[in-house]
Parts: sequence; C-alpha cells; structure tokens
Amino acid sequence: MVADDAGSVIVDAGHSPAHAREIQSAMDAAGLPAARWLVYTHHHWDHVWGACAWPDVEIIGHIAGQEILQREAARPWSHRYLRDEVRTNPLLGPSFRARALAMETWDGFTILPPQCTFTDELVLPAGVRLRHVGGAHAPDSTIVLVPDSAVALLGDCYYPPPAHLRAPDDAPDLTMVAGLVSDEYDWYVDSHSEPWTLEQARSYGA
Repeated sequence: MVADDAGSVIVDAGHSPAHAREIQSAMDAAGLPAARWLVYTHHHWDHVWGACAWPDVEIIGHIAGQEILQREAARPWSHRYLRDEVRTNPLLGPSFRARALAMETWDGFTILPPQCTFTDELVLPAGVRLRHVGGAHAPDSTIVLVPDSAVALLGDCYYPPPAHLRAPDDAPDLTMVAGLVSDEYDWYVDSHSEPWTLEQARSYGA
C-alpha cells in the first residue's frame, strides 16, 4: 500500500476477503489513511479475489484484464466447482487447491473487474504511476511506480506463465527486468519475493 493524505493506494486486493480484512486491520492499527484506490497488477486470483472486501475504493486495472475478470466473475465459484474443474483438468490442481484453502466461505464473494481502465500509463492523484508492461505471465501486467519513495512495485510481470500453462523451457523474463531498472528507483518489489535494492535489480537483470 502507498499511504497518502488524499487516501491510500492499495496495490492488489489480497487473495481472499479474509486476507483483505487482515490488511485493513493492520492499516487501522497503524493509523494509516483509508484506502481510496485499489490497483490490480494483473487479473490472477491471488491478486484480485479480496477486492469485494474493500469498501468505497475505485478499482483500477489495465484494459486487457477487464474482460477476463468479467468472465471469471460469471463462473459459479464454490469448493465443489473447484473440485469439478480439477477433475476435468488436473493441471489446475495446485492453483485451485490454493483457492479452496483461501476461501473459508463463499458468502458475499464476487470477483470485481476494474471500474477504471487504462491502456499505456495512468497517474493517480496521489502521484502513483501505473505502467502497462504485459509479458508472458499475464497480458495485463502492470507495474506501480512511487517516485517520491523511489519504489517500483513489479507485481508478477517478469514471471513465467502460470504453472498450468507453463512449458518446460519457460523461465523468468530477465530482459524485462533489465528494461525496468532505473536510477530513479532505489527499491524493486515483486509480489512473491523479498525486495531488491537497485544494485541487486541490476545484477538480476544482467
């Protein structure tokens, strides 16, 4: 999250409503400004399934993810549905079992497509910059840049495709990493790893 007097920017929603509520509790305990914007780095479930638990926010995402999430929202999500889908396509097993573990209840759950979309770049009132980068992991992959803190939030943009779509020779896109490194940003944070310093990011993308 990016705290700002105009309202906080939440980067990705959490993997479930329960996860989102944990984040909200931590924000309240720290006395941080209420969330005003929720940015999707991409449409994958572990980044968007908590959105329905964020009240009074504007959801922002790349246009490429909007139709995907509209289709996802129309699916009859439940533990039974997850089991049935895995029986049909066993490659979905790891992802769908993780979803089942994340969701204790489906009451009130819905998938929310972005309300505000963009194509290339967008600057929020808080000064946070959104830039579409795409890539093999997701067509709507977006990085979130916070210039006044010198932090670049990368989401999963350089990751290989999701496991059920991955070929044996798929690997992280280090060329993309190299193209994102800039002297303007001292810290690089993806969604599933420890933060990197500028020096580490340059080494990783070399």
